[in-house]
Amino acid sequence: MPRLLYLARHAETVFNRARRMQGNHAVTPLTLAGVRQADAMGAALAAHFCATGEPVPPLWSSPAPRALQTAAIVADHLGIDWFAVHQDARLREIEVGHWTGRDYAEIIAAEGPIIDEENRLFRMPIPGGEHYADIAARLADWVADVAGAPAIVISHGMTARVLRGLLVGGRPYHGVAVAEDVPQGSIVRVADGRETLLHLGDGTAGPRAA
Repeated sequence: MPRLLYLARHAETVFNRARRMQGNHAVTPLTLAGVRQADAMGAALAAHFCATGEPVPPLWSSPAPRALQTAAIVADHLGIDWFAVHQDARLREIEVGHWTGRDYAEIIAAEGPIIDEENRLFRMPIPGGEHYADIAARLADWVADVAGAPAIVISHGMTARVLRGLLVGGRPYHGVAVAEDVPQGSIVRVADGRETLLHLGDGTAGPRAA
């Protein structure tokens, strides 16, 4: 397990605002609100490292454009060379298959209730996509490769909840531990098997931000 992990959820995108399913194949740039959220994330991390004197860990990112745009802003705050950012497909968002790019209301009208509102998770495996065990398997592989090294990770809502579930535990859902939801633009610090909220974002929460 990483000794120290700063797990950040990417900032708001144009698809989030329009309530459309993003997945990994749609190019979804940040909104102006999203740029401000990413800027606040970078400032919060910079202030934390300045106050604690901790060394700034390597920066990892999902290869999704929205995560990379967030990572670029965070990297500027931390003095990290953009070309040193580690892009890793295992950190990508849940694959949404045949739902990619579609409006949530349209999907629900065609498929019925797809969201477990109590847990803020998708009820079923997504047609042509993934479910939570698939995400957990690729993230466990990433954790093994990191081999205990500290890291800052820019990822996604569903992915971050499963990763935090692997590291600190969470409510079991379809056989996978899934942590509580946090809004876009939030940063969670994980150390010694425990997590603390370092920065609370003001973006969207729940599966409609996937």
